Amino acid sequence: MTGHEFDRGLLGHRCWLELANGERIELAVERWAEPSEGDDVLLGACSGPTVDLGCGPGRLTAALAARGIAALGVDSSRTAVGLTRRRGASALQRDLFDRLPGEGRWRHALLADGNIGIGGDPAALLRRTARLIAADGDVLVELDPPGRGLRHERVRLRPGHADVAWFTWAWVGVDAIAEVAARAGLRVDWTTRRGHRWFARLERP
Repeated sequence: MTGHEFDRGLLGHRCWLELANGERIELAVERWAEPSEGDDVLLGACSGPTVDLGCGPGRLTAALAARGIAALGVDSSRTAVGLTRRRGASALQRDLFDRLPGEGRWRHALLADGNIGIGGDPAALLRRTARLIAADGDVLVELDPPGRGLRHERVRLRPGHADVAWFTWAWVGVDAIAEVAARAGLRVDWTTRRGHRWFARLERP
């Protein structure tokens, strides 16, 4: 998620996704900024160089760096990258579909906080992410609870101007990740729950 409205969210303002039918989905911007229950699942699974895709304000990137793990945050939001760097972590302002440092050599790639939805096509996103990791690397992804399936919607960030651009976003439930991963040439190694959050580790077959 990018743009001025998302930057407002990172800076502490309420922010939500508005669907075409008027439904609102609140974004957990406060949780993105501070350590949260479940972060330990992702952090504990990272034992080597890690790229944090859609790093937001950088809580996970900075936590990995504090553990002595080489980590790079990537986000298209200038505000997100600035906040990550302010935490003392490395971050790059770039679209994750553009060329990134260390392609094919990262031990882990993170798609936390709903970032499996980036671009609105989770299989395409995972195919791109798979090109970032080493042959024995993995993708650590946060998911929606079981029973949610796979959902695509046209959304826009609010609050914002009336003409703010619409874009496609996606949500993937635990029950749908195996099929989505398979379409990207990956398989599910494990899924787990911590509190209200769900996670999966994906690897090459």
